[in-house]
Amino acid sequence: PPPPPPASADDLQDCLRLATDFDEATRESARLRAFLLADLGRYRAALPGTAAGYLTLLEEALGAGYRPHSDDLAALRALRGNPTAAALLRHCRRTFLLALPGGRAATEDPRKEQDPARKP
Repeated sequence: PPPPPPASADDLQDCLRLATDFDEATRESARLRAFLLADLGRYRAALPGTAAGYLTLLEEALGAGYRPHSDDLAALRALRGNPTAAALLRHCRRTFLLALPGGRAATEDPRKEQDPARKP
């Protein structure tokens, strides 16, 4: 097949503009993530008085791909009397195990116990 025709100057300008906009969006996303994580740390440090705000921020951070740290698990254990905190603790424990080297496989069902009589 013949090679495609060369791109026009307008097409090249559009591609350059798109690349610039993408770079800007990537930088803004990183800035917002850093702000969210710093805010999460401040709320965690001020617990238990900031429990509602902390839980909301943690849910938002988890939705953005944040992997919980041991500090988050400790905070959630301290707040587990709160139903939202208890649910987040279950979710974060699972996520934390997936993040550890040798942790549970993502497809493995944590409730499924291996039959001890069954040989691997």
